[in-house]
Amino acid sequence: MVAVAEAVSWAALLLAMAAKYGLGQPLGVTVAGWVHGVVFTAYVVTCLVVFSPLRWRFRVLVLALVASVPPLASVWFERWARRRGLLERRESQEPTFWGRVGYALRTLN
Repeated sequence: MVAVAEAVSWAALLLAMAAKYGLGQPLGVTVAGWVHGVVFTAYVVTCLVVFSPLRWRFRVLVLALVASVPPLASVWFERWARRRGLLERRESQEPTFWGRVGYALRTLN
């Protein structure tokens, strides 16, 4: 849901930019820019929160974050991840990413 919202807010910002520079209406960029900033931040935070419980490899996280930059790429990533089963929580005895980080920090102490 956040990926679609991010893509829609990106498209709205692009339309607002066209209105600003083509029609001289700058207010749309102010509103759409603010909305897109909030939704973009929500998308990035969501990716950072879910990658460990969903047991994504680090490169999948990087791909998700890179997909937030080009317009509508977050929707492509969401569809790609869904087809590969990356959006379903998988049970495993293997520790999550944050479990490994915690273990490494405890070991260093």
